[in-house]
Amino acid sequence: MTQHVQDRDDGAPRGDHPDGPDRKRRKFFDLRTNLLTGIILAAPIGITIGLTYWFVTTVDTHVRPLIKTLIRPLLPPGYDPDTFLPLAIPGIGVLFVILALIILGALTRNLFGRTLISFGERIVDRMPVIRSIYGALKQIFETVLSQTETSFKEVCLVEYPRRGLWALAFVATGARGEVADHLTPDHLSVFLPTTPNPTSGFLLFVPRQDVILLDMSVEDGAKLIISAGLVVPPRAGETKAYVNGRAVETRRRRGEPPAGAIAVRSEPY
Repeated sequence: MTQHVQDRDDGAPRGDHPDGPDRKRRKFFDLRTNLLTGIILAAPIGITIGLTYWFVTTVDTHVRPLIKTLIRPLLPPGYDPDTFLPLAIPGIGVLFVILALIILGALTRNLFGRTLISFGERIVDRMPVIRSIYGALKQIFETVLSQTETSFKEVCLVEYPRRGLWALAFVATGARGEVADHLTPDHLSVFLPTTPNPTSGFLLFVPRQDVILLDMSVEDGAKLIISAGLVVPPRAGETKAYVNGRAVETRRRRGEPPAGAIAVRSEPY
């Protein structure tokens, strides 16, 4: 009992002792925080490097035999990439594929290429199963890779599935064609993706006055949906995003509009 009182009179509380339980607990949580921070930083880098390596090696494995068959007989042995250096050059297959796609795109933009493609598509249209697969894949790639009117324009909020519940969606365009003929004027075509897979969702035609347009970019909206709300992009003018409720430093993009949801625009799409 006397020793206990003396310890309390000597100085700091027992919890601050160098070997006290509170200090050990703080050290444990510091190590845990450092470990999680390291995983958060290293995992995206490692996964990106791994996927890139897998993609390059896979393409090289399938394309290099084609290169050897088509090009090697036309080149002197000294210009063979496999024998010119003592080690194999990674990425030769990827470069060959990119070059072939560029040449294919250039050829299809002239009259001869368009005629050849039309002839090939007419042949495909006569194949019952193949034509469905080809048509669906062609439409998907044209939609995803197009940089013009087919891309999403803005991020918005719509009341779904009932009044009082709000969902994040993307504005595609204004209602057009036969759909617009059966609706009152001033409707928007809105794509409502599902979480965490934004490739599936619902196509909604919503009155313009029921849509709240947001300042965030389409990319930030996709991040918010894929992360199920855990990664919240920063508002315009802020430098911090929120990951699982914690602020994370981020860079502000140039030319961002003022913060907050903006009023519904009056100009038509």
